[in-house]
Amino acid sequence: MSAQRIQTPADVDGVRVDVVVTSGTFSLDGGTWEVDNNVYVIGTDSQCLIIDAAHDAAPILEAVNGREVQGILLTHGHDDHIRVARELADATGAAIYLHPDDWFLYRQVFDADPDEALADGQTFAVGEVDLRVLHTPGHAPGACVFHVPALATVFSGDTLFNGGPGATGRSFSDFDTIVDSISERLLTLPSETLVLTGHGGSTSIGAEAPHRQEWIDRGH
Repeated sequence: MSAQRIQTPADVDGVRVDVVVTSGTFSLDGGTWEVDNNVYVIGTDSQCLIIDAAHDAAPILEAVNGREVQGILLTHGHDDHIRVARELADATGAAIYLHPDDWFLYRQVFDADPDEALADGQTFAVGEVDLRVLHTPGHAPGACVFHVPALATVFSGDTLFNGGPGATGRSFSDFDTIVDSISERLLTLPSETLVLTGHGGSTSIGAEAPHRQEWIDRGH
């Protein structure tokens, strides 16, 4: 699928966000599932960041379109989000970033570590905007989201979806932890903040916040 431009709640001249949907599989705990993943490219006409590296490098590189890639930022270490990280790194010369708590998952796919560690509070500049790393464990130990205040947008990976928290029924995940992460790191963002998810459609902080108790009551 070719890249689609995303309209963010706030605009900054020269900065845009595109999404590429790629298809493949996710494997963990002895099971394998067909999945569609959202990969995001945020940047200007000359430079960009890639958020996640799912399934197929070709359409992602098409969206990059020859721009300088400042980094390949992985929201977490599940194989569907990292499968083509090394291919993208080799094609662009960009470093791969992943929170160290998920490096053990990365090593299940690759025979080497990522290039760099993500840290809570770390920032990346692209064009006139800053992207801030928020560590949000629960779906995976090293799960992170990337907040771009100037665009009123957060890239949530598999931490928060349209309809609630990401899955926590598999190894290395925990429901109480993900609820705490969402409550403390995401629901505290402005209500108009656009939530760009790792799978499926987008949502907003304002749309999700009223349902927190429902998530807790149902336990997922």
